[in-house]
Amino acid sequence: MRRLAEIRKLVGKWRNLESKIAEITEDLTLVEEEPSLITEIKPRITESATHLDKMELEIAFSGEYDDRNALLSIHAGAGGTESQDWAEMLLRMYLHWAERRGYQSEILETTPGEETGLKSVTIEVSGDYAFGYLKSEHGVHRLVRLSPFDSDHARHTSFALVEIMPEAEDDVAVQIRTEDLKMDMFRSSGAGGQNVQKTSTAVRLTHLPTGLTVTCQNERSQYQNREIALKILQARLLETEVARRAEERAKLKGKRVEAGWGNQVRSYVLHPYKMVKDHRTDYQTGNTEAVLSGELDGFITAYLRSLVGKEKG
Repeated sequence: MRRLAEIRKLVGKWRNLESKIAEITEDLTLVEEEPSLITEIKPRITESATHLDKMELEIAFSGEYDDRNALLSIHAGAGGTESQDWAEMLLRMYLHWAERRGYQSEILETTPGEETGLKSVTIEVSGDYAFGYLKSEHGVHRLVRLSPFDSDHARHTSFALVEIMPEAEDDVAVQIRTEDLKMDMFRSSGAGGQNVQKTSTAVRLTHLPTGLTVTCQNERSQYQNREIALKILQARLLETEVARRAEERAKLKGKRVEAGWGNQVRSYVLHPYKMVKDHRTDYQTGNTEAVLSGELDGFITAYLRSLVGKEKG
C-alpha cells in the first residue's frame, strides 16, 4: 500500500507537469496574434523546465530504500591525527549540507580521536529521499593539504571512509531476535559528566548470527545507548542485506563489484592547488571552501545523473 501510494503520487506529478506544458504549448499558438503574451509565458516555460529537470533527476531514486532517512558513518583511515581531523571536517561538511537542504540531523554515536578529531561518528539524516541523495557519498574520501599538525608544515594525504545506510523501518529482512543479541555494558571512555564516567552506561551490542558489533556511549543512560545501538545495528543489517542482493544480481550479470578502501570516490586537494574532484563522474570545482561548508549538490546531482544515464544506456 505504501509503494502504491508513492507511485500514485509520482504519476500525479508527471500528469500535472504534462498539463502545464500542454497549456503553455496552446498559449504559444496565440503569440503571433498577441506578441505581448510572450512576457507572461516565458516565466512559465522556465518554471516548467526547472520542474522537469528536477523530476528527471528523481528517476535516479528507483532504489527500494531511496525515499528513507539515512544513517551516515565516517571512519578515519590510517594516519592517526591527520585522518581523525579529516573525519571531523567531513562531519561538519555533511551537517552543513543537511542544514542547507532543510533536513534534520542528529549525531547518534562518536568515538573521539586520541588528540583531536574523530575516529568514527554516525549521524542520522532525516528528510525526503535523504538516503537517495546521500548514497552518492559512499566510499573513500581523500584529503591532500599542508598539515596543521606537522611542525614542518609538510604536505599530507589523509583518508576517511564514508558509509551510507538506509534507516531500517520494521523491515522483514532485518528482524532481530532477542536470542540473537549479546549486550555488554561498560564505562564510557569519553566526555559526558561524572554520571557517565562512574556507571556502566556504555553499551555494546553483538549480533551473534553475523558477528556485527555496534557500540554506543554518548547518552547518559544505558537504555538510551541501547536504543541507539539497536537502530545502528538494524541499519547495518539492512545494508548487508542490500549488498547481498546486489552481489547476487552482479553474479547473474557476470560482473563482480568490489567495495572497500581501495575505491577512492572523491579527492579534496587544498595544496599545491585547490580542487575537489569526483573520480566517478569527473565533476570538479575549485571552490574547496564552499564544498567543505556543505555545498555538495553539484557532486550529488552529477552522480545521480550518471545513474540515470546508465539506466537509459
